[in-house]
Amino acid sequence: MKKIEAIIRPEKASGVFNALKELGHPGVMFSKVEGHGNGNEEGPELHVRGNTYKHDLVEKARVEVIAKENEIEVIVNAIRKAAYTGESGDGNIFIHSLDDAMRVRTGERGECAI
Repeated sequence: MKKIEAIIRPEKASGVFNALKELGHPGVMFSKVEGHGNGNEEGPELHVRGNTYKHDLVEKARVEVIAKENEIEVIVNAIRKAAYTGESGDGNIFIHSLDDAMRVRTGERGECAI
């Protein structure tokens, strides 16, 4: 089992979700995150009580998918295709090894739990 974690543009999240759904893999988690990569992206300027502040963090969406080993390449390629703009800030995809999983309701473990 593997955990696929993608940091993408927020406006691409629905396209990624639809791409995964079309693959028959709707089990996905999305969350809003802020971060700063080593690209040319800059955060917004905030105006508070007449003062301007530079916010260096950029809003992104984090996509997390738990998948079987034989599904990884198809899922990663679907995420990349759906998240791609060709511009700096498209994001990154990380693939982590996963030792075990357990379904809370049934107690099933391993690949049966995903």
